[in-house]
Amino acid sequence: MILRVGRSPVSTIVPAFDLSQQFQAIGDALNQATLKVLASGRYIGGETIETFEKQFASAMGSAHGIACNSGTDALYLALRALGIGPGDRVITPSFTFIATAETVSMAGATPAFVDIDPVTFNLDLQKLEAAITPETKAIIPVHLFGRAADMTAVMEIAKRHNLYVIEDCAQATQAQWQGQTAGSIGDIGCFSFYPTKNLGACGDGGAMTTNNPELATKLRVLRDHGRTDTYYHELIGMNSRLDGIQAAILTAKLPHLPEWNRQRTAIADRYQAALSHLPGIKLPQGSPGCVWNQYTIRVLDGGRDRLREQLRDLGVMTAVYYPIPIHLQPVYRSLGYGVGTFPESERAALEVLSLPMFPELSGTQQGIVISALEKILG
Repeated sequence: MILRVGRSPVSTIVPAFDLSQQFQAIGDALNQATLKVLASGRYIGGETIETFEKQFASAMGSAHGIACNSGTDALYLALRALGIGPGDRVITPSFTFIATAETVSMAGATPAFVDIDPVTFNLDLQKLEAAITPETKAIIPVHLFGRAADMTAVMEIAKRHNLYVIEDCAQATQAQWQGQTAGSIGDIGCFSFYPTKNLGACGDGGAMTTNNPELATKLRVLRDHGRTDTYYHELIGMNSRLDGIQAAILTAKLPHLPEWNRQRTAIADRYQAALSHLPGIKLPQGSPGCVWNQYTIRVLDGGRDRLREQLRDLGVMTAVYYPIPIHLQPVYRSLGYGVGTFPESERAALEVLSLPMFPELSGTQQGIVISALEKILG
């Protein structure tokens, strides 16, 4: 592939993310898993789904796994299962993907935003408790970029105020907090299997984990039209079933997840060692158990967009997660938040830049990224 920048062609492109290399490595297993489902004639429900749910729950350190159609559906179903609806408030960070707040609105409740900690990009725990009101029913901590939030503090605050905790684990599959796996600590853990996640499907997919058998049963009912038998419906549910082909693909990928996460950590370690001397950027701080869904630097002094363009000119693709905090999105203008309400979220939105990060990123590719940054910033 050749990228032409001005008059100079760039022959080597380092993508921000590349799934083709993963398929080259395990494509035979994925093909076999897919063909087995196709040959079975059972595409919805059945043993393929049940096998994945059991194996996924075990890998996440939870008693129950409930597959669904997407990470967004997982959050919505979790809110429904906990009885959260009109008149309720749910605390979330503003610096996250829209689904974290969107699903609260879908359930009829109101998202109550809290600023982030500038180091971890997760909820600022110093401000979390102050945001609790009598209408608050739940907290959704987001384990952003693969780093688990401080779940010890979150659970202590939740217990003190009798609140539910829904963990948004979309970017943190098998991340750890003090030896516990993300998604096994709160009331319900919600996962996305969007292809770019640490464990990605070949399409959309999601799951919920819980240690509460009653919640597990309710989640299974809600995801399948609210029915407890073929034509017997006890709740208003929805169609959010993970299809058999995606379940088979995820089951084939699941054993590779620990190694893929180790590879991500090794890549992050190389970035940390190679980039620490460069001016104008601030490197992320990992933590024990971080699984590095993204390696996100801060570009200081308003230089993020220019640096991104310069890297592109040198063949390095990057991504920005997220350029607009949720409280400033047009859809939430009615909540009355304005510019300056959550300064750390707003500053992060202007500074963050995610460098190429995927398990198969080669040493040569990473060297190109590092050399490009050194050329621009050094």
